[in-house]
Amino acid sequence: MTQQGAALQTYNNELVKCIEELCSKREELNRLIQQEEAEKTRLQHDIRLLTDKLSHVNESLAHRLAARADFDRTIAETEAAYMKILESSQTLLSVLKKETGNLTKATEPRSITDH
Repeated sequence: MTQQGAALQTYNNELVKCIEELCSKREELNRLIQQEEAEKTRLQHDIRLLTDKLSHVNESLAHRLAARADFDRTIAETEAAYMKILESSQTLLSVLKKETGNLTKATEPRSITDH
């Protein structure tokens, strides 16, 4: 019976040791879980901040793109109007030169042989 009692004591000691090891592993696992949960919370917070920043950047970008489109439209309209002014100036200059030539001919003294 002593031998059985010793065997029982050995089994008991091993069982206690196994339970202690399991508890120790569980505690380590629990510590890792807490670390990952804390990291998850930090990441979720960072995502919220970045999402807000992205929203603001998108808003700002939309306004700037609209403003640039307005600039492009205004520049194109101004360039087109300027080209019309240049064309009109060229036409006016041509007409003026022609009229100046006609006026010069009209004011030149006529010689008798011109008749």
